[in-house]
Amino acid sequence: MKTINNIESLILILILFMPLHFISADSKTKILKPKNAASKITIVIAGKNRTYYPLSVKDPTILTAKGPGKLTAITRAQFKSHDKNTLDYSVYYRIDGAEIINVDFKSNEIDTKSAYADNTLGFPGKNADVIINLGLGEHTIELWQGAENPNINARFLFAETKEKKIDWVQLSPLVPNEPVSLVTNEEVISYYRFSENKPLKIKITGPTTFRILSRIENHYTMKGKINYRLQVKEDGTVKHTYLLSSNRSDVTYYKNEGGKVPGKAKEIVIDVPGGTHIYEVIPLDKDKATVLARVLFPKKDVALEE
Repeated sequence: MKTINNIESLILILILFMPLHFISADSKTKILKPKNAASKITIVIAGKNRTYYPLSVKDPTILTAKGPGKLTAITRAQFKSHDKNTLDYSVYYRIDGAEIINVDFKSNEIDTKSAYADNTLGFPGKNADVIINLGLGEHTIELWQGAENPNINARFLFAETKEKKIDWVQLSPLVPNEPVSLVTNEEVISYYRFSENKPLKIKITGPTTFRILSRIENHYTMKGKINYRLQVKEDGTVKHTYLLSSNRSDVTYYKNEGGKVPGKAKEIVIDVPGGTHIYEVIPLDKDKATVLARVLFPKKDVALEE
């Protein structure tokens, strides 16, 4: 009987601790470093060093992340001395060049449980979070502070969420761009080549969404990450701007063209309002090569195009 009780106790302990184990193992939260980080600040919290990045008034901090997921910007005001009891400050952000969103923090206090590694910086305020929900695809997020004082430092965490299953079908460009055949895992897939002078044009009826799988075209001698920007216009008005980074693809190659290597596919997703709309996708980097794209939209919305 005593042995049975010991086994039951062991099972109970395992049940109590299993959820914590699985949360840790399955966690997909990662730390994001700004693309344009010029400096950083170390804050010691509960004996652990945490890296923060200063926000600016004029030059936004730029982050990239692939959704769906939740981006948390942990912000802290920088108190110069204990003389100031509280501080008010604002943080602004926008996603993919869309509307600017303002978040205000009132009566922020000094965090007595944290300190700057460099004590000449003063005293960090209590953390105040900016929560940014990101939809499917690659996103560019810009953040900046609303005034010169107080200084604001931020740390960025991104938690992925499960992607909803959608059946996608291919959509051809409105004005035929040059077709390019790529081979991936022995399957031939059609892409279209576009440039600043000959943008990708898409006609689509909403409400719906569409995906653009883009690949920068690399010369075979190019190495490392290639950054490129895409601008999306809706009915002639700029709707989004994306900063994308891609390496050379290890599994995809041109069927008929030599001397070039396609980059890994980067995905952006555009929400389409009701009615018929014309979209233009334009590369913004004059020093970069052309871009390849494949456009997809949900199979359930095929009837809208008929």
